[in-house]
Amino acid sequence: MNIYVGNLSDEITESQLKTLFGEYGAVEKTKIISDRFSGRPKGFGFVEMPSNSEADQAIKALNRTVYEGKQIKVNPADSGGKKSKKRFQKKRF
Repeated sequence: MNIYVGNLSDEITESQLKTLFGEYGAVEKTKIISDRFSGRPKGFGFVEMPSNSEADQAIKALNRTVYEGKQIKVNPADSGGKKSKKRFQKKRF
């Protein structure tokens, strides 16, 4: 299961995130999202856990907890599937 982790501290590393979630089960991958121009973290990331039950346990345990001085948000990540784009059409009168 892919997990969204928001409101992260600027100093957190991917290994710290892996250790945090590793307390609840196996972690396949972690990714902290950074600004492509400045290289600074954007304050959120993703954790991939192969077991849905372990991921659910981690989400319930870690959501709204304080880590590195900030209250983190932990939710299942959006599947990233195709989203419909709204097309703006000119109205004809």
